[in-house]
Amino acid sequence: MASIPLIQVNNLHKTYDSDGVKTHVIKGVSFKIEKGEFVAIMGPSGSGKSTLMHILGLLDRATSGEYLLEGRDVAKLNDDELARLRNEKIGFVFQAFNLLARTTVLENVKLPLTYSKKPIQSDNIGRDWMDKRAKEVLESVGLGHRLDYFTNQISGGERQRVAIARALVNNPAVIFADEPTGNLDSKAGAQVMKILENLNRQGNTIILVTHEDDIAKYARRVITVRDGEILD
Repeated sequence: MASIPLIQVNNLHKTYDSDGVKTHVIKGVSFKIEKGEFVAIMGPSGSGKSTLMHILGLLDRATSGEYLLEGRDVAKLNDDELARLRNEKIGFVFQAFNLLARTTVLENVKLPLTYSKKPIQSDNIGRDWMDKRAKEVLESVGLGHRLDYFTNQISGGERQRVAIARALVNNPAVIFADEPTGNLDSKAGAQVMKILENLNRQGNTIILVTHEDDIAKYARRVITVRDGEILD
């Protein structure tokens, strides 16, 4: 029996309507992504790749078409169900890091766990479990020595590694990385991409959004988007 794809998109469209002016951003795209893949969605600015990522990441809804996440039709879910699914199944790494200011590295990484539905018997057990898990993922990205630093006390490359740890902390089904090296120098960017590459080797599914050829080469498969359509 064939396994269910992690992501399956069929004839997906996204149209924005502003004062009666319709802009077609995604135009009937279809593809599958299997568990354990490292896929780059690549295209120039305005191609629709970020809109597509927002739909796949449950941050936005398609106008029409079908999106199945682990075989589940997300169009049938209400906003609360989408939020729960997003927290449990999806990790995000953004170009701008999106970390909480004046908050420690450890607290930033623990944040998704506070919204987790994992059963916790008491507050103390909960805090101990969350600290342990957050430390574990921070050590996995080489930041075990930065737990108590504030996010404004570490470098851009380290901030992005904190963001990766935060994306990993809930054991998501898929990690979306949207231009993850856009605010980094070439050395820090290469370190971040090596971490994502290693995570994929360990079995994590990575979907990378980029407009750069040298970043897309880390992926094992590239989906090229232009003017809202898939070229190859």
